[in-house]
Amino acid sequence: MLPCLALLQGNVEAATPGVESSWILARLARPAPMSTPFVEVRDSPMLKAPLRIQGLYVRPDADTLVREVRSPYAETTTIRAGEATIARDGRTPRRFSLSRVPELASLQASFGALLTGDGESLSRSYRIESSGTRQRWTLTLVPKDAKLANRVRDIVLHGRGAELRCIETRPAKGDTQRTLLAGAARSAREVTDGAALAAICRQDDKA
Repeated sequence: MLPCLALLQGNVEAATPGVESSWILARLARPAPMSTPFVEVRDSPMLKAPLRIQGLYVRPDADTLVREVRSPYAETTTIRAGEATIARDGRTPRRFSLSRVPELASLQASFGALLTGDGESLSRSYRIESSGTRQRWTLTLVPKDAKLANRVRDIVLHGRGAELRCIETRPAKGDTQRTLLAGAARSAREVTDGAALAAICRQDDKA
């Protein structure tokens, strides 16, 4: 019986279709207004433990993206009309044009393309690779622009069905930055261990 069951299981797995990037992008589209909690994790050999930044991403309209950091400090970054504004309590807001930081402008435009499901715009800036199944998938974005590639090796998105759970940004130099979203952010609320947070991001958890 056991060999037969193993063979049956193998046939079922083989019959599961691979996921296409177009299917993933269509499911990721989120019309404004929308918001989602996030937990950002930054590893560094200089730190005794990973730095956890918690907050909320807000998209009040199609042309605005807001990143609200609520812990361990309060900070709001608003990107709109080619300009970024960073505000902290007790400080004068800082404003700068995205033209001064073309890499940030490219990343912001790509994030907007993800939220609108615009695969054509995304493919102009990145080589897109998908893997996994519709239940558990990975979408990898490899920059085509040389300047951005000098800063970012690739961006890996992990998700389940229509839920984007984590974004891993791998810089050309330095440590991977992880941003856990939605259900993954809620799962990571009380987690402080770096390896456990990475496992949640990469969907090794059972949630």
